[in-house]
Amino acid sequence: MAQITGLYSGLCALLIIALAFRVVRFRRSEKVGLGSGGKHRAEVLIRSHANAVEYIPIALLLLLVAELNGLAHSWLHLLGSLLVLARLLHAFGLTAGRGGYHPGRFLGIALSWLVILALAAVDIGFAVHGQ
Repeated sequence: MAQITGLYSGLCALLIIALAFRVVRFRRSEKVGLGSGGKHRAEVLIRSHANAVEYIPIALLLLLVAELNGLAHSWLHLLGSLLVLARLLHAFGLTAGRGGYHPGRFLGIALSWLVILALAAVDIGFAVHGQ
């Protein structure tokens, strides 16, 4: 069973849908069928959603492999929680900074990379040294 990864997958899925909803709401209000319609705000919303879709799957795959290989639940929860926090911070920071610098954006991507690198190291360790 992969209940812990299931929890964080579900939370990340809700975040991705929330970010997609913001894009849809903007497009409907501005009557834009595809793309950004040349509007900077739409570009920021689209990139916020796309960035989550780019980073979340690999992080969850690495989390799943770590869980299946027996990583302690406390570590799985820590890394899963950090992933969700990181993605929330990034989405907030990208939006609040209007695509420019914002501390939330910086911290969000830094934490995302940290989680991915930590899980990659754990998974490589399991593969090389076994459990």
